[in-house]
Amino acid sequence: MSPKSQKKATLYFLCLFIFLGASCGINKKISHKLSKEFKTSAVLKNTAFGFALYDLQDEKMIFEKDASKYFVPASNTKLFTFYTVLKMLPQKIAALRYEERNDSLIFWGTGDPSFLQTELKDRSALNFLKASNKKLFFSPGRYVGNKFGPGWAWDDYNDYFQAEISELPIMDNTVQVTGNSEGSFSISPKTFTSCFIKDSANSNNFFVKRDLLKNEFHYSNSAPAANYQERIPYSLNSQTTLNLLADTLHAFVGLVNIPMPKNAKTILGADRDAVLTEMLLPSDNFIAEQLILLCSNQISDTLQTKKTIDYALNTYLKTLPDKPNWVDGSGLSRMNLFTPRDIIKILELIYKEVNNPSKLFAMLPAGGKAGTIKYAYPKTDNPFVFAKTGTLTGVHNQSGYVITKKGKTYLFSFMNNNFVDSTSAIRAEIVKTITLIHNNF
Repeated sequence: MSPKSQKKATLYFLCLFIFLGASCGINKKISHKLSKEFKTSAVLKNTAFGFALYDLQDEKMIFEKDASKYFVPASNTKLFTFYTVLKMLPQKIAALRYEERNDSLIFWGTGDPSFLQTELKDRSALNFLKASNKKLFFSPGRYVGNKFGPGWAWDDYNDYFQAEISELPIMDNTVQVTGNSEGSFSISPKTFTSCFIKDSANSNNFFVKRDLLKNEFHYSNSAPAANYQERIPYSLNSQTTLNLLADTLHAFVGLVNIPMPKNAKTILGADRDAVLTEMLLPSDNFIAEQLILLCSNQISDTLQTKKTIDYALNTYLKTLPDKPNWVDGSGLSRMNLFTPRDIIKILELIYKEVNNPSKLFAMLPAGGKAGTIKYAYPKTDNPFVFAKTGTLTGVHNQSGYVITKKGKTYLFSFMNNNFVDSTSAIRAEIVKTITLIHNNF
């Protein structure tokens, strides 16, 4: 090697050494500062919490606090659903499966959540069925499972966030009640109008409560506010699905019991990434559960949550540091258990799979700007944190990506369980910690 080449090589390694040394110094500084923050936090003394921070550029974990312990993830579970969907579903998702036999068109559900969904409003399946000049027949039976996921709270059946799981969902599997200026309300889908019954007892506040086992919606003897809006899950069975289809299509739809042939054709529907964004930004449980069924449609003639989860764990998620207990798509179940370092791994896998930070961050809640952390951080057009929240009673987590003032990206998972303080106090502690990382490093 010539003296000139030796000089260049020496200079290169010197610069590399300085860079690595500086990076190592920053990471040590972060670790020290976080350790001090957690030890002195009055809020965190009263909660079981785990935290992990990962240097994306150096591919190195730089701080852990009980990161190998298991926590209830709540809607952080949707990160695992997100990655599974990215790996398993094509860009256009399957809206329906069908077969034409003589003068009949027989169709099967795929679990697609976008069929006239409140925000997505996809009409692919609707337009296809409307355009057919054949007799329409729906064949149920592909979904293998219960109306609710394992470990779901039965008394949340009346709340929009716990709609029933089904193979052919229509309009979010909910009834929308909307108040008006006349002190009355409208109902959509209209086919449920006759199911609404006024209570005789006086009440100061307007409310609607469905019967636990059937589609009887009791509403209070008081006027709703003009801006009143509520979505209440309807109880599902084959006849309800037929009624909704007939009402929507303005055509007769028959019921048959025919196994779906392996060569059944597919009608493509909504854009996968648009559906994922609608799942992530408002943390939509219904979409998450149905997407898991859609993944099952890719690998089986049955739609089964466990089948998708087992497949994902045994193929795409073999590198998780800790084996999770994963039972649903949304995180409604307290039976789900993940570690913070599992969450870090899924964030890294997602980042590499999307391979486009701008696109990824546009799909996630953004601190101070969009989604479930819009109001957690100060209002801004240039957010520095993009993360998924997860909240149940006594559970509040936040996991995602934080960009520092120096432009470096870190992955973090802050999981809090078993607290009796207010969720707002825990949220404020998370925001304080993530803001500290952004401002100082």
